[in-house]
Amino acid sequence: MTDQAVDIGGAGGADRSGARPGHRLFFGRVRELKELRADIARAGLDTLAGRPSPRARVLLIAGRPGSGRTALAEELVGDLARGYRDGVLRARLTEPGGAPVPVERVARGLLDRLGVPAPAGAGEDELTQLLRETFTDRRALLLLDDAANAEQVDALLPDNPACLVVAVAEGPLTGIPDVRPCTVGGLDAKSAIELLDRFTGSVRITVDPQAAETLTELCGGQPAALVLAGGWLAARPMSSVADLTKRLRSLPDEPDRPAATRPLARAFRLAYEALPAPAARTLRLLALAPVGIADAHTASALAGCSVSAARTALEGFAAAGLVHEADDEQYEVPGCLLPLLRERLESEDRPAEVQLARARMLERTVRLLQSCRAVTEPEGSPARRKLAGLPRALRFTGPEAAAAWLRTRQPALLAAARVAVDDGDLDTLARRLVAALVRALAAHRGTEEAAPELYGLHQLVLDVAERRGLHRERAAALLNLADLDARTGRTADALARYRAALDAGRLANDPYAIGRAMESVGGAHQALGDWQRAADWYGRALSQRLARDERADQARLYGRLGAVHTYEGRYGEALRNWRAAAAGYRRLGDLAGHARALSEAARVQEYAGRPQECLRTCEEAVEWARRAKDVRLLAALQLRLADTLDRLGDPAAARLHRAAADRLLGTEGSAYEIRSASAKD
Repeated sequence: MTDQAVDIGGAGGADRSGARPGHRLFFGRVRELKELRADIARAGLDTLAGRPSPRARVLLIAGRPGSGRTALAEELVGDLARGYRDGVLRARLTEPGGAPVPVERVARGLLDRLGVPAPAGAGEDELTQLLRETFTDRRALLLLDDAANAEQVDALLPDNPACLVVAVAEGPLTGIPDVRPCTVGGLDAKSAIELLDRFTGSVRITVDPQAAETLTELCGGQPAALVLAGGWLAARPMSSVADLTKRLRSLPDEPDRPAATRPLARAFRLAYEALPAPAARTLRLLALAPVGIADAHTASALAGCSVSAARTALEGFAAAGLVHEADDEQYEVPGCLLPLLRERLESEDRPAEVQLARARMLERTVRLLQSCRAVTEPEGSPARRKLAGLPRALRFTGPEAAAAWLRTRQPALLAAARVAVDDGDLDTLARRLVAALVRALAAHRGTEEAAPELYGLHQLVLDVAERRGLHRERAAALLNLADLDARTGRTADALARYRAALDAGRLANDPYAIGRAMESVGGAHQALGDWQRAADWYGRALSQRLARDERADQARLYGRLGAVHTYEGRYGEALRNWRAAAAGYRRLGDLAGHARALSEAARVQEYAGRPQECLRTCEEAVEWARRAKDVRLLAALQLRLADTLDRLGDPAAARLHRAAADRLLGTEGSAYEIRSASAKD
């Protein structure tokens, strides 16, 4: 997370334009900034080839959490941004818990901010290659914060020397050539006192400058510790700097803690123990917030208090320097404070209480997601009636407000789903959360646009289902993942997943999953051009549908069989199946489906060299499309009939049908578009 450093009064991310987030106040670091700017102009060489590197230069800022390393990086990036026409991109490479963020997830996030669609389910190699290709003709500045290791950074480096990468890490990134770390320590005394002055005002510093210098020494010059000390003084206008210095000195030392971390731990202890018990409990529970980001709802659910009380607590924490204000009424826990909060949580709260707080947070998230989706439903629908019964704090004013909430909270929501699944003891709640998030994303963004996020969510469902032996849920997750694989051209992967879904469906004795999987296996074989296997699997699926008298599915499968027999050149079988499909649609009252099936039957008759029969079937299809009052379908069939008449040597009649199609089209679209739509059908 962003270090609380020489940076106060704002936090959060920034947009691609490189605008600095929030209102930042930066102190000192003149030497470090000079070194970093000089390093940009240094003529670097590929250490192996002895020639200029074809990759982006990497500037490394190294320092412990709380040292101000991120603030220094932001200051540098803000100064350099105007020289990079394609803006600034930011990514964090370490989770709040300390685990490295998978490169695949980072690359996908960067591509999204660049406006480049990434295939759902694509792996690390495919995504990083796409990212490098995207950077080929761009001049961008990339800030990689809190890098865990050199491999992470190396995988994301643009193969373009016109780009620049600023990496932030705790130590050197051994393995990346020609990188000289700029090591960040404590602030110089003058800058540290200027930082304190922003909280205390100049009077308390001026009347006792020696106490102020002593205070900066006790804080080790660490910006994070100084901010906490300044927040304590700001909340107590009658206390002097000497009072604070005395309190800090009186705190017992912690010999088991590394010496470099003691100043921050001491300042945090002072700030934490000054809080009322309810506020202290709320603060330490924020360590459970996904990706370290919380809003009033998250804090309310964790602490079991009202939303208004949670909002007041968060505002107080921000004033004390314990959290940062982020975008859209969200607050970010500084990464350097998270380990200290977790220590408090482990020592002061029972595991059962912590688990209950986590469950409350996830349950609140489920209800908000359900409300987010319900607001998109029509007035008077069951979902809207249920929505009206929710507390006002859980309701959105309209679809636009819900969509904005979903967009700004998406990283935290996805992280919450991962947290719920990783927990292992909240699987029922995890499944509800993932299902609610899938529905909300589909309702607001559509399944196509949200496919990358949906892929990851279906994978989470699969993880839970396999862990719990839930065969029905496993079959559903495998089917959803396979559909996304098939949609992005990974047909072999899709086929393997469809077969696994079939096995899971059989174990669950789920007829729907079994039939769906068999049909999908047939579809995968069809996509691979294996017509015989496709027909075999479609036939198996049809047999099941016939046994269960599922008529709509029967009609569709007769059509799919007709299609593969057509591709295979078995026109007799194809014609029988298309006529069976037409009859099925007619019995269902689906006049448009009946017309389409007849049209395909006419196509088969044409391929089989039976033009007169083709003409009669085409005319029948046109009549049924007319009865269905489907203008686009009728126009498409008129055009097909015109083509058939041309082949039969009757151009005059063909012109009449084309003219009729043109009249039907009107503003519906061009003849080419209609013909294309017909071909897809």
